[in-house]
Amino acid sequence: MASRRRTLLKVIILGDSGVGKTSLMNQYVNKKFSNQYKATIGADFLTKEVQFEDRLFTLQIWDTAGQERFQSLGVAFYRGADCCVLVYDVNSMKSFDNLNNWREEFLIQASPSDPDNFPFVLLGNKVDIDGGNSRVVSEKKAKAWCASKGNIPYFETSAKEGTNVEDAFQCIVKNALKNEPEEELYVPDTVDVAGGNRTQRSSGCC
Repeated sequence: MASRRRTLLKVIILGDSGVGKTSLMNQYVNKKFSNQYKATIGADFLTKEVQFEDRLFTLQIWDTAGQERFQSLGVAFYRGADCCVLVYDVNSMKSFDNLNNWREEFLIQASPSDPDNFPFVLLGNKVDIDGGNSRVVSEKKAKAWCASKGNIPYFETSAKEGTNVEDAFQCIVKNALKNEPEEELYVPDTVDVAGGNRTQRSSGCC
């Protein structure tokens, strides 16, 4: 196949209902947060232009509903994804325990060519709630889970406050690009997305 320049990066956000997937998307793309919760039915996506190594990419972020009954809609949405973002609520152990199911669901539905090396990023959301006093999933526990899955990058976020949202999506873009063949993308192996410094509540990108 002739090499081509790819301008679209497809990112899928998965996690239980109510963990803040849509809010994270809106905070990153539109810099907006709403306290009005509305369940996402089926799937929806937002796009954002991102600059990377003097090139412009369109980041297409897909938000798939967390309800189990909608998971059968997944195949068409998951296929062709360049990165999968797993989201849980640090105040909900159930949403954390379900991460294995979401990761497995993605690998089954998307059928990536190299599942062992497909890029995932984990976001522990809602760190702002009750000043952190309501959290039940420790940062240590989340990082241990990431380590067991091949050192998945991890960020603790607040869609409401915007905490770590920009840094997390910079890492998502970087990992999505690393998943693509170099000859197809014409992107060097070592890149620095936006050059932003990460806050303490992130485990780093690479």
